[in-house]
Amino acid sequence: MASLSFDHVHVISKEPQAAANWYADNLGGTITKSATVHDAPQIYVSFGEAFIIVRGQRPGELAKDKPSLEWGADHFGFQVKGDFDTFCAGLRTKGVKFSMEPTDINPSTRIAFVDAPDGVSVELLSRKAA
Repeated sequence: MASLSFDHVHVISKEPQAAANWYADNLGGTITKSATVHDAPQIYVSFGEAFIIVRGQRPGELAKDKPSLEWGADHFGFQVKGDFDTFCAGLRTKGVKFSMEPTDINPSTRIAFVDAPDGVSVELLSRKAA
């Protein structure tokens, strides 16, 4: 019987090193590897066993800005362990922009959304023990 576990998110960035630094500096990831793959920089930012791969535009690719909501992936989320509101306040002091302020969406779950580089939306969430 096969099973799945989450491995990575792959994002395309205008400025991959700056974006990788943003994920590391603001969300607590660790840059573990940088390489050139298919003639573009590719940087790995680790969050425990899962990671974000941030890569630049490859020669001949025509990446475009994301003007608004599009079909496909909308966001990815991180569960915050510990004091959710203090974590969010720390992000504000770093200048991170919230597209949704911390909100209780039900009695056991508190969420917020932040704007990451390149039009990426990141959900932060905290689930209370049931």
